[in-house]
Amino acid sequence: MLQDGGVIHVHYPSAPSSVSMAPKIVTTEPPCVALVLAGGGARSAYQVGVLKALAQLLPAARNPFSVIVGTSAGAVAASALAAHAHRWHDGVVALEDVWSAFHVHHVFRVDPAAMLRAGAHWTLSALSAGLLLPAPRSLFDNGPLRELLARRIDWRAIRENVESGVLQAIALSATTYSGGRHTVFFDGAPELAEWRRASRIGRRSVLGIDHVMASVAIPLLFPSVRIGSCYYGDGAMRQLAPLSPAIHLGAERILVVGVRSLSGAGIGALIGRAQPPSTGQLFGFLLDTLFSDQLEGDLEQMRRLNTLVANTPELVPGVRPLEAMLLAPSVEPSVIAARYLHTLPVALRVLLSVIGARGAAGSLLASYLMFESAFTRDLIALGEADTLAQRDELLAFFAGQPPSRVEPVAPVEPVAISGAG
Repeated sequence: MLQDGGVIHVHYPSAPSSVSMAPKIVTTEPPCVALVLAGGGARSAYQVGVLKALAQLLPAARNPFSVIVGTSAGAVAASALAAHAHRWHDGVVALEDVWSAFHVHHVFRVDPAAMLRAGAHWTLSALSAGLLLPAPRSLFDNGPLRELLARRIDWRAIRENVESGVLQAIALSATTYSGGRHTVFFDGAPELAEWRRASRIGRRSVLGIDHVMASVAIPLLFPSVRIGSCYYGDGAMRQLAPLSPAIHLGAERILVVGVRSLSGAGIGALIGRAQPPSTGQLFGFLLDTLFSDQLEGDLEQMRRLNTLVANTPELVPGVRPLEAMLLAPSVEPSVIAARYLHTLPVALRVLLSVIGARGAAGSLLASYLMFESAFTRDLIALGEADTLAQRDELLAFFAGQPPSRVEPVAPVEPVAISGAG
């Protein structure tokens, strides 16, 4: 896999045109491009920087993304962009306006009074074994985020953009706690079909604020959200195939924007060296795993599958090669977060200290919760710089041209093939 700063190119040699991984919905020139926005809490500010740079690279272009897929915090940006798909440059400006002025209290309540009430609730519930008060639904109350999204996202505009054909599909991921099924709620062109795979489904829906709030409901941190008869949590949970929704929705090329550096875990590597990891450090490690590992594994699986299709297409009938491009931070966000720990609200800093997420080693967890403008602006700038550095590759990608550099085909390890996923 080619690695270039904050970018991985996953290029797949051509195969017979009759081979198809998913039903071809429309024929477009340039090709149908999907945008996949991974989850990552406050780290998702990096994705805003990527979009800002793309708006500069494609100043006169209509919406370059026929399909938009978002998970967790990526679902917030996906929804906002879909609502502005008819004027996507305006959508990028609106996203930057919000993210560059973010503060933690815009996302969840961390004022001293709120934290004291939450602490008293937890204590009384524990001491009474839940008899006087049931256990709290989550550590934080993210009601402020719901209020912000209700003001900022026009869900009717999303429906209109789909109906007009400006947008082929928009998809938001969540996971039901009843049965643990990963669910992709999507709205799209009439010919797009729902799908069902082991422990994951795609369901056509009229999207609304509950879907995005479910997608961002990180377990323990934020409350689950009821949709229909079930409660849902963060879309990154049990997300075994993050690229699958884009493929099902007709993508021919996929631009993936991640939130973890390709070079490794950064400051997270300090965890568990001199002493056992603390509760806070373990939680940061779990979040890092939740939001990144499945995505990187799915890209690797795609590389292997496409090499197999190119070399022996008769072994995988009904499968076509795809091209994907991954943009990821050239600097590990936790390294940047370590410089801004002092900007967090006092109550949140105290909580992080109590659970052992203090200092440099605690910045891994803090980087997911640091909805503070000093941090988010740095990530926006990083995303913009990383993307502009890949100008030629990106313009070729959107034009449907092959990358200028192709990785030599390596021997393929045995893998289980499951079609489109």
